[in-house]
Amino acid sequence: MSKPFYITTAISYPNGRPHIGHAYEAIAADAIARFQRQKGRDVFFLTGTDEHGLKMAQAARDQSVEPAALAAEMSAHFKAMDDRLNVSYDRFIRTTEPVHHVASKAIWQAMVDKGDIYLDRYEGWYSVRDEAYYDEKELVLADSGERLSPQGTEVEWTVEESWFFRLSKYQEPLLAHYRDNPDFVRPDARRNEVMRFVEGGLSDLSISRTSFDWGVKVPGSENHVMYVWVDALTNYLTGVGYPDNTDAYKRYWPADVHIIGKDIIRFHAVYWPAFLMSAGIPLPSQVFGHGFLLHRGEKMSKSVGNVVDPLALADAFGVDQLRYFLLRDVTFGQDGSYSAEAIVTRVNADLANSFGNLAQRTLSFIAKNCDGVLPIGGKGDPVDADLLATIISATRTEMGDAFGDLALSQGIEAWLRAVFACNQYIDTQAPWTLRKTDPDRMTAVLGTLYVAIRDLAIAIQPVIPDSSARLLDQMGIPEAERSFAALGETDSYKRLADSGFRLALPTPIFPRLELPAEA
Repeated sequence: MSKPFYITTAISYPNGRPHIGHAYEAIAADAIARFQRQKGRDVFFLTGTDEHGLKMAQAARDQSVEPAALAAEMSAHFKAMDDRLNVSYDRFIRTTEPVHHVASKAIWQAMVDKGDIYLDRYEGWYSVRDEAYYDEKELVLADSGERLSPQGTEVEWTVEESWFFRLSKYQEPLLAHYRDNPDFVRPDARRNEVMRFVEGGLSDLSISRTSFDWGVKVPGSENHVMYVWVDALTNYLTGVGYPDNTDAYKRYWPADVHIIGKDIIRFHAVYWPAFLMSAGIPLPSQVFGHGFLLHRGEKMSKSVGNVVDPLALADAFGVDQLRYFLLRDVTFGQDGSYSAEAIVTRVNADLANSFGNLAQRTLSFIAKNCDGVLPIGGKGDPVDADLLATIISATRTEMGDAFGDLALSQGIEAWLRAVFACNQYIDTQAPWTLRKTDPDRMTAVLGTLYVAIRDLAIAIQPVIPDSSARLLDQMGIPEAERSFAALGETDSYKRLADSGFRLALPTPIFPRLELPAEA
């Protein structure tokens, strides 16, 4: 039996509605989770919202509502986004859940028991927007002379009593872990960034606040609330049943991969493993920091007016079409750019003109010229076997290896090369001509294409699950025969043909997109 697979997104901070960056991370993690399920693995996929902290408290105050009410309202928007985008999470966690408070207090107590938490006074720079503390040496000066965080956000001088975590104690253990586990932080650019930061020296970390009370109370020190990142990171444990040592915890922890944005790599690759080391909890296998999604090459900003609602994009172009574009056009781990024109161009070229047209003309030909009876036998040719071997190499091997390595766009490129090979095959073999000149050969060609299209539809399911399912439904492929193990399996096609299945005139799956007038 294969090893279970536990994948998480970063939990989203719901002080505002979700944007395309949130959607991109959720879609990418979903494609990885779906791929692993297709391979037969027992997958647990966690996502959710991070609802505590000063930023949420301030947002609630600005809107004259209680933080709990704002958290409930905004968290619902993130869950609705995931549901609309067909994100197949197994649990949507909220850090306001009572069980999460229990888990956060448990890991805190474990760090106390290790002697790694002590009370002192914090004086230093704090960014409310980043929910992060910064040393003086990390700050940058704006043209105005104002101090800013490395992310360009405002910082304020903070003085208050605080509990501290002995982060400095874990500098060498962390460096040793990075050296011994080179894939712990990926891609390489993120790993190098983390290594440089830790090698530069770690200061002990302030992990509680007394200036507000919207958060998890510190055990035995109720006037303190936990630093939001202690609470937030613990969600990955809460989601599988920590600290109760549940069957889910024993089955899924440690996590296989945390999918996060590159701007929060420090919290996940430095603070989080240090907390876990202190608490005596195994570390996750990998932290993968993806890049930013830019609009026409520019960072999204409300002041510039280029922030786009991901649900509006899904409504305009289709959920699967949006998923395909984001995973195909953006190299996972690097920054990427999108625009309405780019989405329309990519989707029309790859899905409508290439794969959609291949499926539509092949299936329509069988429905019209063979009365929907699936073609079996016929006069074979070595090019038939060559095509099917190309499909298997591109999907099961190249695409499978790429998705296993989180190289999503490269995996889709391998799939697309197989689509192109099929289109070249159908143009060369010309079954519409063979219908008159060599019907026996036509039968073999159509049977080969049917199996090829089936395999292409199975392989691309993690990326465009709804469209693939509708195509496979039209083709009569049973649910139980849509896994990666079914790729290249020809006996199932013979069984389907022998069952008396008749192919109805197909409905196009990928209509061409038109550029919206407002774009």
